[in-house]
Amino acid sequence: MWEAEARYTFIVSMYNDNPVLRLCAESSRKTRYHKSMKIHCRALLFDLDGVLVDSTPAVARVWTIWANKHGFVPDEVVRQAHGRPSIATIRDLLPQADHQAENSEVERGEIEDTVGVIPLPGALEILRALPQGRWTIATSCTRRLAEVRIRAAGLLPMPKHMITSNDVQHGKPDPEPYLKAAQILGFPPRDCIVVEDAPAGIRAGQASGARVLALRTTALDPELTQSGASWIINDLASLRVISSDHRDALDLILDVV
Repeated sequence: MWEAEARYTFIVSMYNDNPVLRLCAESSRKTRYHKSMKIHCRALLFDLDGVLVDSTPAVARVWTIWANKHGFVPDEVVRQAHGRPSIATIRDLLPQADHQAENSEVERGEIEDTVGVIPLPGALEILRALPQGRWTIATSCTRRLAEVRIRAAGLLPMPKHMITSNDVQHGKPDPEPYLKAAQILGFPPRDCIVVEDAPAGIRAGQASGARVLALRTTALDPELTQSGASWIINDLASLRVISSDHRDALDLILDVV
């Protein structure tokens, strides 16, 4: 109990202005019981924002400017935009607008605003522990924006394989991003685990045929479960790679709370 309380105090003192890391801190404060679970897969398919990278403050700033410009409620727009290609949100909210022009404006703002873009807990460690060719990223960002955020967060070198909104016809919650992510690694989706934080991404992962590991960095447990998460953990600090005795398999340990 005291360990959880100490962790909460530390996180809050370091990240008091960061809503994503405040959510992680709150989860740690409430935690009293832990158990470890061993799971297996052949590859991991990561979302970017909210899983590997915390870009929440930057995203909120850009979409707030856009929402105010068009007379929308900023908090509702930010919530709707999370985990989806930005052009999909624009099409929903401004069906008669020049979608490409609006999307370019939003993307430009997100590329220019990298203040507070940092790696989420455990992200650097898990990527360093995974063998090359056994993981990739499937993000709703454009390739240019994804590369900017990866560099800003220090998740270098740049991943060899990555699926972005430029590579798909249908974004999350459609399964296409995760189907293509599994394909470029050469594994069937059923042998992969998708790591997601957003309900749209969880639904995309489940629809692809993969199992889904959800993180509590964005949504609450009931929404993660309802979206189809197989397991829920606080963040990637609760995921470890261990040596595998199985051909082509990854053995993982989840610290479930």
